[in-house]
Formats: sequence, structure tokens, C-alpha cells
Amino acid sequence: MEGSAARPRTRIQTEKREAILEAALDVFSAHGYRGSTIDQIAAAAGMSKPNLLYYFRRKDDIYKALIQRLLDTWLAPLRELDDDGDPITELRSYIRRKLEMARDFPRESRLFANEILQGAPRILPMLEGELKSLVDEKVLVMKGWIRAGKIARTDPWHLIFAIWATTQHYADFDAQVRAVLGPDRGGDGRFEDAARFLEGLFIEGLRPKR
Repeated sequence: MEGSAARPRTRIQTEKREAILEAALDVFSAHGYRGSTIDQIAAAAGMSKPNLLYYFRRKDDIYKALIQRLLDTWLAPLRELDDDGDPITELRSYIRRKLEMARDFPRESRLFANEILQGAPRILPMLEGELKSLVDEKVLVMKGWIRAGKIARTDPWHLIFAIWATTQHYADFDAQVRAVLGPDRGGDGRFEDAARFLEGLFIEGLRPKR
């Protein structure tokens, strides 16, 4: 059914498909692509394997659907970076949105990290296409801010990489963060503490030198 030019899905078909994707997210984020099976996903979704295969013919089809959805979600904060806005405000908001995603979408972050650690064998065209195009577009925006003296001179590509690395750390290494912070600081407030720290780290360094 997946990828066919069939008539629009019914409500039940849409709900079943969403249940499969939700279950697959749990399985893939816990076991990686190679360690996951159709049987595991079917069991997690509470349906038979033949029923699951009615909606997705292969494990790869499920995985690609998840990755595409993940990439759309992951890139949304970068797309919202407004070249007409105040650069400091825009970058502060971007850092906050990325950290909120680490808080709200930890499974998606682990799934993406696992794929990248394997060399991105199934999503390299997405990275070289959609992701690179968007990053290049926002790099030009940042270069414009630098030329206008609105932010300090920096390498925009590595600035984006650094924001990704520091914010996603709170999803991919959450167990370590909570263990090191301990019960007093390892609760939900750790994300607000992280947001304030990362804003200070990046924003103060990006303010134009007068």
C-alpha cells in the first residue's frame, strides 16, 4: 500500500499507519535499524505481521517514512530563522527551539544519531540535498548579518554545528546528564538551566564588538 497511487486513506487506515510509525519509533530508537525487525514493530503496534505488511511492504519503507518525518521536524526551527529579524533574538530563539526539541523528541533524536553514527547509509541523499540546501541558505543569512555588523565575525557552518551538538546532547545523553546533575538538579528544570547557559555561551560571543 505504501507508495502506491491508491485512493485516499480512510480514517482507520491513517490511524493504523500512525500506530505503526509510533511503534517503529520506539523499536528503531532502542535497537537501531539493523537490530530491529518487522516482528518487533508489529508486536509493539499490537497487530499481526500480515496486517502491518498491508500498510508498509518492507522495514525500509517504515524507516524512511520515519526519517523523512523526523527531518521535517528537525529542520523546522532552522527554517524559522528570519533574515529580517534581529539576529541576536533569532539565534536565541533558535537555540531555545532546538533545546525544546531535545526535551520533547528524545526518541527521534536517538534514531537520527544512530543513523548518522552508521554513516547515514539510508539518508545520505536527504543530508546532501534538503539538509545541505537549507543550511547553505541560512549560512548566507548569517554572512549578511556579519557584513552588516549585526553579529560578530564567525564561521556560520560551525556555529550551526555547535548549536546542534550542544542542544541534542540533552536528548542523546540524557541519562548521563541526569546522573551527573543528581536528583537536585536533574529534574525537568535541567532544560531551562541548559537554555540559560547555552544562550549565554553563544549569544555573548556573537554580540558585535563595539
